[in-house]
Amino acid sequence: MKTQITGMLRMAGTLLCLVFLSFSLIAQEAPWMRNRVISPEIHEDNSVTFRLFAPDISAIAVSGNWMEGWGSSEALIRNDTGLWTLTVGPLEPEIYTYSFRLDGITMMDPGNVRIIRDGARHASMFFIPGAASDLYQVQNVPHGTLSKVWYDSPTLELKRRMYVYTPPGYDTGSEKYPVFYLLHGGGGDEDAWITLGRTCQIIDNLIAKEKAKPMIIVMTNGNPGDAASPGEAPPRKEEEGSQMGISSMASGLFEKSLVHDVVPYIDKHYRTLTDRANRAVSGLSMGGMQTMTLAFDYTETFDYFGVMSMGLTDPRPDGTTWFKDVDKRIENLETKGYKLYWIGCGTDDFLYNAAKNLVAKMEEHNLEYTYRESSGGHTWSNWRIYLSEFAPLLFQ
Repeated sequence: MKTQITGMLRMAGTLLCLVFLSFSLIAQEAPWMRNRVISPEIHEDNSVTFRLFAPDISAIAVSGNWMEGWGSSEALIRNDTGLWTLTVGPLEPEIYTYSFRLDGITMMDPGNVRIIRDGARHASMFFIPGAASDLYQVQNVPHGTLSKVWYDSPTLELKRRMYVYTPPGYDTGSEKYPVFYLLHGGGGDEDAWITLGRTCQIIDNLIAKEKAKPMIIVMTNGNPGDAASPGEAPPRKEEEGSQMGISSMASGLFEKSLVHDVVPYIDKHYRTLTDRANRAVSGLSMGGMQTMTLAFDYTETFDYFGVMSMGLTDPRPDGTTWFKDVDKRIENLETKGYKLYWIGCGTDDFLYNAAKNLVAKMEEHNLEYTYRESSGGHTWSNWRIYLSEFAPLLFQ
């Protein structure tokens, strides 16, 4: 009996020790648990609070795309515990990106799991809900399928990657669909329209609302020297004469590969309507210039063209221009015709005058066009709007 009591006392002592140990661990939990904060916090009035616990830092600022002026920032305020805080807004419904700057070092918000990549730049992201941003969010509607597809490009002597969106019902049906080729801008890659442009969400929601026809959307890499976005393909050694960098996007090689390699691949491997009346192409910035090239030099391949934040730039000091022999090349549009030539640009865009030059050239040749002028600059906020307005005009 005495032995049993002794054993029970030892067990009770062990349990008591475990309880004390648990409380000790809670009191000494890891700093990232003890100092965990909510950031960003979106309030009912659409104001946003940023927080960061950094007691050893002397200055923190946030830089976001809602601020006017490139590189603008606003300082966070430190309390006596080392918690830094700033509330901004209220902000209009949109997608916003931002980063912190700690004693001169840029970093993402450790409290926010939403991170996007724009070329070589990364940023934290958040949504302000509302009618203007509903199209960009996942809704309770039928969803299409996004595939990462590798294809051979004999024109560029590369095996390359592209994204292909197929609309809801494609996998279970037999219907054929029109195809929309969507091009990114300089510094971007095939990820851009998916992560930053919210293409799948926009098109899913437009189709569900019967505002756009079901369509296949193809987003490939517009840099003719690249096989895919960084880290998705072996790096290609830069050789003399190779097509690398932003300037290569204006070389005409990508447009040639799109027509001779990508379009035939899509028509062979997907259920497509293969006449030009069922093909569209649009792009932003450098992708807009590629769209202009496709419109002027490969008119017979597409019937719908959308130029976003691009146009005919003024001559450089040496008299050269990005776009050559416009008057001669534009004759293809005059003789072969087209269904839609759409131009969109923000009034604060550094290429606003170029877009107006393109409008003037279309008028000079008595060519029909649709011009969409918006506020704002050379931003994804505008390009998402343009996509949501351009897609419903296609294949009608």
